[in-house]
Amino acid sequence: MDASTYLRFISSLVLVLGMIFAITWGLRRWGGKFMAARPVGGKAGRRLALVDALQLDPKRRLVLVRRDDREHLLLLGGESDVVVELNCPVPRFELPALPSERLPPTPETAP
Repeated sequence: MDASTYLRFISSLVLVLGMIFAITWGLRRWGGKFMAARPVGGKAGRRLALVDALQLDPKRRLVLVRRDDREHLLLLGGESDVVVELNCPVPRFELPALPSERLPPTPETAP
């Protein structure tokens, strides 16, 4: 085999890999619009979200899913999927206010 055969093989390989890359990139960029229906209103219109997931063992995991204003705890894998807790209210976390005595003294409050 001479050098021209190797050069033709390498250039064909690069061309085919480039075409595969271009098609994959194009499908990721524009193909999703045609393959799956998107919710109206973009991300703001979504009602379902995955909050957290915890892998228990190689087969099972706990998943916390939020739907509207409720959270559901699911155990996935193993023999069957199980709803562990249903209609959990979404926790509302508020930052505690700083006590006024911990604030540095200002010229008006300094002794």
